[in-house]
Amino acid sequence: MAISRADERITLSRQLNTFDVTNLVVGSIIGADIYVAAALGARLVGPFSIVIWFIAGIMAIVIALSFSYCATILPRTGGPYAYARETAGPFYGFMVGWALLLAEWFSLVVFPVAFVTYFLSLFPSLSPNIQVLLKGIFIVIIFVTNTLGIRLAGRFNDILTIAKLSPLVLFTIAGLIYVFLKPDAVTANLFPFLSGDIRNFGQALVLIFWAYAGFELSTLPADEIREPEKTLPRAIVLGMFIVMVFYMVTNFIIVGVVNQATLAASTAPLVTAARSVLSVYPVLATAGGLVIAFGAIISIMGADESGTIGTSRLVFALSVDGLLPHAFSRLHKSYRTPYIGLSAICITALIASMSGSLISLINAAVFLLSFAYLTTCISTILLANKYQDKSVHLKGKYIIPFIGIIFSAFLMTQVSIRQIAISLLLMAIGIPIYVFFSPQKELHDLKAAFLSNEAILSRAYNEGGRFLAFPVRVFKRAVYKILKIEKAWFSQSSQDRTEEVKQMRRI
Repeated sequence: MAISRADERITLSRQLNTFDVTNLVVGSIIGADIYVAAALGARLVGPFSIVIWFIAGIMAIVIALSFSYCATILPRTGGPYAYARETAGPFYGFMVGWALLLAEWFSLVVFPVAFVTYFLSLFPSLSPNIQVLLKGIFIVIIFVTNTLGIRLAGRFNDILTIAKLSPLVLFTIAGLIYVFLKPDAVTANLFPFLSGDIRNFGQALVLIFWAYAGFELSTLPADEIREPEKTLPRAIVLGMFIVMVFYMVTNFIIVGVVNQATLAASTAPLVTAARSVLSVYPVLATAGGLVIAFGAIISIMGADESGTIGTSRLVFALSVDGLLPHAFSRLHKSYRTPYIGLSAICITALIASMSGSLISLINAAVFLLSFAYLTTCISTILLANKYQDKSVHLKGKYIIPFIGIIFSAFLMTQVSIRQIAISLLLMAIGIPIYVFFSPQKELHDLKAAFLSNEAILSRAYNEGGRFLAFPVRVFKRAVYKILKIEKAWFSQSSQDRTEEVKQMRRI
């Protein structure tokens, strides 16, 4: 199964420093979810949602720091699964991995719904049947590109990243100019600052927190990082700070340039805000709305494609280890991709997208992610006690995960009873699956494809070039070149080709 672009094996030529890891943190979090989650909180609590974006960011930092402590104490591939398995045994490790799989699957289901939502911003009169057809086309494209296009898509990754990031950058610049030129209009839109019900705080927090998720899939083993006990916490705080600033500025512009009544009725807030920013020039307003809408459509499709790759690899790994039907790990003869597992993921995601609303799907994803976060924070404390020699230099190794436990549990309680029941029922299905498919051998930390060191390095490398992380990577490369610092990554296959050319020249 291919694990990297163009079948290249991504390898580290040196250990990662703070700059490198910060780049990965930014890339693993910021994606198409900004198009989905933007202004969801504003509809519930008004401009006060900006404060919630800050609070959600602090919560994410605390939980992410717990992940970094675990990676430092137990430098083993597997993430939450490996930590739970080490502290509580194989069954509990599987249940955490199962919860993560469900959470990622729910996140995949979100994007076909969001895809149609932005299409409606362009063509508001689309019939329900056409909307269903669009979801089907979306899923088919995702399936085909994941099955056939993994190797080909890598060449265009940077171009597509620019295409996805540019509309947001242009929107931010234009929005800040609007705020500077029309402060009275912005002030009027910001008041009343809390326009909704304060009891909606928890629901708004859940929806906004979803935009910060992603770090759980990019946790690198500590032995890949220089001075991990210092570098990991520093990079996480810095990277999350960059993400928080980006999110807060974007949402400040949205609530500042659009009046609250219009924002509450909008299904595509970024498109609405872009049109408001450029409202002085009707032609530009129309063009700006189109650019943002098409940027959202491209970004959402790209995010779902990358998410499907990751989820299918987790299904593949579970199947290889005997915990899911063996057919899910069957590879296509030509493209070496698990096409049956991909089919199962895409078909079930399409069915779920027909019946689930955007908010309910995000709630379910956050509940299941919070369960994985909760177990990881608990594991942090247990691992710190078990491996005291490795955790002696970690600051806040008990207080940080304890606060993370509180945050994770709070998030789980802010979801509706119905969604909690559905999520718990789906988690319970994992019990007979484990009992029935559990192999005689151990899971080996899901090393087959998704959680191997090579797969994590490949995923981290690609995440370092996504969205806001892309200009950071370009800047980093320029600085490294000037300072003559060796680049962190190299491709094994390209290096092998270079050696072959040298040998041919000798001959």
